[in-house]
Amino acid sequence: FAQMLRGFPRHLSQHPGGFVISRGPLAELVPIENAAMPERTVIQWDKDDLEALGLLKVDVLGLGMLSVIRRALDFVGRKMHEVPPEDTAVYAMIHKADTVGVFQIESRAQMSMLPRLKPENFYDLVIEVAIVRPGPIQGGMVHPYLRRRRGQEPVTYPRAAVEQVLGRTLGVPIFQEQVMQLAMVAAGFTPGEADRLRRSMAAWKKRGGLEHFEGKLKDGMQRHGYSADFADALYRQILGFGEYGFPESHAASFALLVYVSSWLKCHHPAAFCAALLNSQPMGFYAPAQLVQDARRHGVVIRPPDVNVSEWDCALEGPAVRLGLRMVGALAEAAGKKIAAGKPYMSVHELGLNRKDLRALAAGGALQSLAGHRRLAHWAAAGSARRAPLDAPSLESLPHLPAPGEGAEIVADYASLGLTLGRHPLALLRSRLRRMRLMDSSGLRELPHGASVAVAGLVTCRQRPDTASGVVFVTLEDESGNVNVVVWRHLVERQRRELLGARLLGVHGRIERDGEVVHLVAQRLVDHSALLGPLATASRDFH
Repeated sequence: FAQMLRGFPRHLSQHPGGFVISRGPLAELVPIENAAMPERTVIQWDKDDLEALGLLKVDVLGLGMLSVIRRALDFVGRKMHEVPPEDTAVYAMIHKADTVGVFQIESRAQMSMLPRLKPENFYDLVIEVAIVRPGPIQGGMVHPYLRRRRGQEPVTYPRAAVEQVLGRTLGVPIFQEQVMQLAMVAAGFTPGEADRLRRSMAAWKKRGGLEHFEGKLKDGMQRHGYSADFADALYRQILGFGEYGFPESHAASFALLVYVSSWLKCHHPAAFCAALLNSQPMGFYAPAQLVQDARRHGVVIRPPDVNVSEWDCALEGPAVRLGLRMVGALAEAAGKKIAAGKPYMSVHELGLNRKDLRALAAGGALQSLAGHRRLAHWAAAGSARRAPLDAPSLESLPHLPAPGEGAEIVADYASLGLTLGRHPLALLRSRLRRMRLMDSSGLRELPHGASVAVAGLVTCRQRPDTASGVVFVTLEDESGNVNVVVWRHLVERQRRELLGARLLGVHGRIERDGEVVHLVAQRLVDHSALLGPLATASRDFH
């Protein structure tokens, strides 16, 4: 019975972006039930059943980057079709993996691949999107492709028919369609058999089913004159695609968004930053990292202010003005009311409840009405208690000393999740230096194999399924980012430090591959106590 049940659905789930189109009413063709969301219905069949019936299923992806691109293009007064193609400055930026915030190629894996693959044109971006996937990685396609691209390995094809299929990818199958085409031209599969192979590749991890293709593939290739080694290699690659590979059309669609978002970051960094902030939460990086990256690119970021800010982040000439949406605990209705009613002469004139006034004071958004944070908290408390005629004026506020730099940074992170002051580690640098912990800028000059110790705020942890238990950690300091590799044995030995630290010290060795630099961890130290009450957070992916 267990074998009979294998592959059956375990629970009901809904594809959030799948829409089915038919000529007549769907209710006459397939069973439909009400979804949990009002006014929505769900077809009880899966995609394979629908395909067998001949119905058209369209996946409409609700990508956050689409909103970012629309907002950024609105800022600069351009349309997507007006973005100039094949801009050399854009590709130069991509070569350096300067891609924080860019669609798809902002992940650690993609950033490590960019300086190796060095995309030169749009089709290279299509390959870049597709090659950093479990399928090509598990199928062993990545390193052969890179070696051939660099001229370190000859590009050869066993037959001209294979060259027609794999010519654009240097003899290495990277897309799902190529595997299907190879099965037809090299093993004699019919189009129907190749399509069944595609379905089995997509489902073999759950239901099996690839095994009965192995003999047919290998026998067919040998009958057509291909070597047993070639047949074995192709079958291993097919098994790899069972881990998830991209169709070429999908990769091309994503590559377009990669290019447009890269163009915006390259030529309009302020607009791109504002659009990213207005589209949160999304992507690999929190607002603190997006703002730090924009400032490193020369973008001026101005704080939220009730007399200047809109609800959303906006452009002030070449600068970005943070919107009131960035102020933690401020109600959206209150923020939009403030933006619509400005300017104001006093805190009381805002007409807000105590909670919203406290939020504005904590976020430093009352600077133009009350001065620094302590005065703002005093004014907010007084305004919430008094009747309109008793509202305190700026002159009546007490002479409270301004908070120190450290206190301001702590307050910034508590309210905004970021700071426009100095990076927190800039304040700790002298102490970290005494602990023999260097900053990230020094890593770029170190040779392969050099021993080093660094410390940084943990901004991202990634543990991909295909990485055999390895965890990739991104650390941030006042100079930039450090890419840390934590091997499985160290993950198991120092899990508490790895998962619990906000300020993580890493002792390890430099691993350099051309322009790609990683720090391979040998020992982890939790230095979070040095941060005191500073509240930082990381984005973790498993």
